[in-house]
Amino acid sequence: QVQLVESGGGSVQAGGSLRLSCAASGDTVSGDTFSTYYMGWFRQVPGKEREGVAYIDGAGLSRYVDSVKGRFTISRDNAKPGLYLEMNSLKPEDTAMYYCAATKNSMAYLLNRNTYNYWGQGTQVTVSS
Repeated sequence: QVQLVESGGGSVQAGGSLRLSCAASGDTVSGDTFSTYYMGWFRQVPGKEREGVAYIDGAGLSRYVDSVKGRFTISRDNAKPGLYLEMNSLKPEDTAMYYCAATKNSMAYLLNRNTYNYWGQGTQVTVSS
């Protein structure tokens, strides 16, 4: 099992920055095993489906949804273990609840929420204009 706890959300003005963190723990997570999980950040606003924002594999290869490319950076620390999302040049449309997620399923589309088995409780990001 994997437990994920997000932190770092808050309220900022457009153009500002936030750094989200996700701490991972559990009996199947350690420095060596955490690197075998694909990790993703997702976001959701009320009434809409949960959207994939970015994912990263154990070696650091990452992919982003087009709307955040050049503004967001996903990273991980396999030793801690933790996942991070650096968000710059924030826009009001980035306002959402942000979730981190984990999976070992490498054969599926990694920006699809259905690929992931483990989820955190979410952290709210609000960007005002």
